[in-house]
Amino acid sequence: MSLEGTQKDVDEWTKQFDPQYWQPLEQFAQLGEETGEVGRSLNRIHGPRKAKKDEEIKNLGQELVDVLFVLCCIANREDINLQKEWNEMTQKRLYKRDNQRFKRKEESQ
Repeated sequence: MSLEGTQKDVDEWTKQFDPQYWQPLEQFAQLGEETGEVGRSLNRIHGPRKAKKDEEIKNLGQELVDVLFVLCCIANREDINLQKEWNEMTQKRLYKRDNQRFKRKEESQ
């Protein structure tokens, strides 16, 4: 599914609520909470803070899509097409600005 499709799914689901989208600062706070959960999961999986015996490690993939959901809510509220923005960013990053920025694998062999 494209980002446009994902945004459309979010928009269709949120239409049942009033207000459809939270205020910008509420959305920002939610994004911070969800991002913190990604950090917590990564720290439990790869970092020095291992999970306690009775602590459940949350699914990292689900935590990442929680962030994506909030990003879609923000983009929808602000009338931003994430697919268009993604395409523009990748053109810059892959083919222009950052094309030669990083060391490539074949260079290190």
